[in-house]
Amino acid sequence: MTRLGDLERAVMDVLWDTVPATSNGVTVREVADALAGRELAYTTVMTVLDRLAGKGMVQREREGRAWRYRAAASREAHIAQLMLDALDLGGSRDAALVRFARSVTGTEADVLRAALAAEAGLASGSTGQSGDGPGGGLTDRVEAPPADRASRPGLADEAAER
Repeated sequence: MTRLGDLERAVMDVLWDTVPATSNGVTVREVADALAGRELAYTTVMTVLDRLAGKGMVQREREGRAWRYRAAASREAHIAQLMLDALDLGGSRDAALVRFARSVTGTEADVLRAALAAEAGLASGSTGQSGDGPGGGLTDRVEAPPADRASRPGLADEAAER
């Protein structure tokens, strides 16, 4: 997944912050209005949204002569993919994971433990949705990562080339 430039990130923040997943999306004008403090030309916002659509970051749907845009994935899914991509940069994935785990706060560690416990419960056939303790219902809020690298878009081809 490509990292976002400053302007792309600002546009995505508008989509993530103002467009519910069930919405039909927003127009270029609505995004430009939300970014009014940046004094961007309408055509600049239109170009950024078009490029984000080309990258698969946004979905668009024709409405009359205009397009309506919405994020293709949640902010959390995007961040999780960036983290997975960072692990693929080389070196030891295990060492990077251990270093990351040592750098999180106690509360963040509790969230990770609960998510891992819920995932383990789902893998063993339990629903993991009891609601008891900090992990109950976490899978409703956080998308589970793919089971293996081959199931991640773009990585199956990369793995086959190696």
